[in-house]
Amino acid sequence: MSTIFKFVLFLGGLFLVSACATSMTPIEVNKTLPTLTKAQFLLTFEAGENGHQTGCKYLVKGRSYTAPIGFTVNRDLKNAAKGIDEWVELDGGNAYVLTNYRWVTVDDHGSTQLHVEFDTMLCK
Repeated sequence: MSTIFKFVLFLGGLFLVSACATSMTPIEVNKTLPTLTKAQFLLTFEAGENGHQTGCKYLVKGRSYTAPIGFTVNRDLKNAAKGIDEWVELDGGNAYVLTNYRWVTVDDHGSTQLHVEFDTMLCK
């Protein structure tokens, strides 16, 4: 086998393994999710206990959404972002606070599904 073919095969395998990762670190989620949502992303400490520090008010606390399964963790996050935006809009808000997330294994093959928990807010 030629060296170039081996290298291309190696890169393809590396891409496949990285694409099939089943979760992200908290920092990766908190960096990526705000880029995927239309609604404003607030960190828990930014929103405060009652939201007054940021000029925001809580509309719904404890909202949860189970995102459709994506082929990659990035697709899972994109699906979750779409659901968050829809709930924020339905609640009459324009911001959200991510309170929890987890990837749950859903079958014997290791497929995972992203569950997010968040609060919806209205900010001025």
